[in-house]
Amino acid sequence: MSMERVPVTVAGYKSLEEELQRLKSVERPRIIAAISEARAHGDLSENAEYHAAKEQQGLNEARVAELEDKISRAEVIDTSKLSGDTIKFGATVSLADDDSGDKVKYTIVGDTEANLREGKISISSPIARALIGKSKGDNVEVTTPKGSRSFEVLKVEWK
Repeated sequence: MSMERVPVTVAGYKSLEEELQRLKSVERPRIIAAISEARAHGDLSENAEYHAAKEQQGLNEARVAELEDKISRAEVIDTSKLSGDTIKFGATVSLADDDSGDKVKYTIVGDTEANLREGKISISSPIARALIGKSKGDNVEVTTPKGSRSFEVLKVEWK
């Protein structure tokens, strides 16, 4: 596992901690109970419930390890304390597509928090990388899988 710091918002960090807590305090005991119950059914070599529970345990423990790693490397950034006119991590950016005129709004977050449905894009995504360092009024060229697109920065906000 890499030891480089990973930027994450306060809300993103809280959600990682909540998932880790749930996996350790709810899922882990439930899986252990399922394993003991399946073990009580006798022969383990042909016991599907036992093997399914052991597989669930492996997946749960892998996710716990992954979350602990992310939390240990998280660089928590309180975006409500950020300001300025230049786009950087944590900024909420309103854009207008130069071709269609469509308006979109994105918040630039860490890789673990990205969720396009919620308008949260990863700091490492092509559009976020193109936006970093730009200001209101700037035009931005973004190369996406669907081809090159051009946007105008309408607004930079901090929430």
